[in-house]
Amino acid sequence: MIMFREIASCWAGLILCYVLGSYAHGENIDKMVMPGEVIQGHAKYENECEKCHASFDQVSQPKLCRDCHDKVDLDMRQKKGFHGKNKLVADRACKSCHTDHKGRNFDIVLLDTDTFNHKLSDYPLEGAHQRVVCVGCHLPDKLYREAGSKCYSCHKEDDTHKGELGKECDNCHKIDTWIKAEFNHSKTDFPLTGGHKEVACASCHPDERYKELPVDCYSCHKLNDIHAGKYGKECDDCHSDKKWPEIKFNHNRDTDYPLTGRHKRVSCQACHGNDVNRPLKRTCIACHKNDDVHRGKNGRQCKDCHSVNGWTRLLFDHDKDTDFVLKGEHKSVSCEACHRGSVEEELDDECVACHRGDDVHKGEQGELCQQCHNETGWTENVMFNHGLTTFPLIGLHAGVACEECHLSGQYKEAPLECNACHESDDVHKMKLGIQCQVCHTPNDWKIWSFDHDKQTDYPLTGSHKGLDCLACHTEPIEDDEIELSMRCIHCHARDDIHRGGFGRDCQRCHNTKAFDEFGRGND
Repeated sequence: MIMFREIASCWAGLILCYVLGSYAHGENIDKMVMPGEVIQGHAKYENECEKCHASFDQVSQPKLCRDCHDKVDLDMRQKKGFHGKNKLVADRACKSCHTDHKGRNFDIVLLDTDTFNHKLSDYPLEGAHQRVVCVGCHLPDKLYREAGSKCYSCHKEDDTHKGELGKECDNCHKIDTWIKAEFNHSKTDFPLTGGHKEVACASCHPDERYKELPVDCYSCHKLNDIHAGKYGKECDDCHSDKKWPEIKFNHNRDTDYPLTGRHKRVSCQACHGNDVNRPLKRTCIACHKNDDVHRGKNGRQCKDCHSVNGWTRLLFDHDKDTDFVLKGEHKSVSCEACHRGSVEEELDDECVACHRGDDVHKGEQGELCQQCHNETGWTENVMFNHGLTTFPLIGLHAGVACEECHLSGQYKEAPLECNACHESDDVHKMKLGIQCQVCHTPNDWKIWSFDHDKQTDYPLTGSHKGLDCLACHTEPIEDDEIELSMRCIHCHARDDIHRGGFGRDCQRCHNTKAFDEFGRGND
């Protein structure tokens, strides 16, 4: 058995010597045993196997890989990057993941971008970066490790500040969203306080200017200066950065003229004009001369009547300060309506003194207007006792408006006869005369009472009792007295079948009971 092994070893040695000798004149023996082509990136080392392989020493092979891939080696030594931070990768041989000799176009990296955990790299994806596709940061012609980790390396084109604020984008911007910026202005020479906190950056930094900007109020607020520079450029003497309209200047404290009432809301220019330092007079008339509707007639002591709480709020009490108490409509009458000259001029307190021009009666009712009228209204609640006149108002007349009978203000012109007002209501067409009161009463036009038997010389008997008045009274009568013939023939001439043969005294044969009944008498 021992001899057989020795013989086999000798033959193996002879064969190996033969093979080595044959390749000494031709190709390398490593080439002969190579399992396949290497990738394109290793092609130039394909004939230099010792670059990647140590003969009969697999332990040394990872070192050879790291000698060429020095950046990966540095990551692993510094424990950073995918290869240095991932313990599973650091403890494994390179070829366990990156197998070569699979052909020129083989992807030796074998990276699955869809499942790659970016937390295993030096740049975990946070905020908006989680939604960015790989090619957004990793360019096709660049290695993955060559992607920049600084904001500016990717966002240079998005820099609206044009580099004026440096390249440390994360000083202001957040990874959640690019447009949400937070900058601590307190670290600058101009801390933002008050209303400045809410101002957009571009309002003070036009055209992305951030250096050598003025910090005085007037440089920015010149256009807001409603004083047009008349009060100087030291805005902070009166204004504060809390709110521009809020004035810290205290007129009550800082001057000898405290502002009270409506003066508190008056603009500075209203009194000071264009020069706030110009001395002013403190009398009311000095400022309010143009507002004096009295045109100087009431003197110059405005405060005797007016107050600072309101120009139209009067202190003067006409009821207490004069002998003429203002009632009703007089309360709302302007002073000038009565005081047409000086307010100190004594006035006649009789109604007619002011209202003579309003007297529609033309003086016919006298000058004691108060007998009928009152202060609540010239035409309201007029009180006049018509019973004291020659025409007392009774019945329906009591509710009739004055204007129904008195067509003008001269009341004495109104006629007293019924027919003067009721001619159009006379259904008799004046056939019964114009003495309406003989039959009708003021209680109602349709209520009437007339006794023909007692009030005339011709009692109605027989068939005459039911006749309509107009059957006998056929012609209009304008006089007061109604005179009709009492002879039968006056009405019955057309009924005389005798044609006058028996004369004109019908009553000798006929009576009023019926025309065709004969016999004297009216029963």
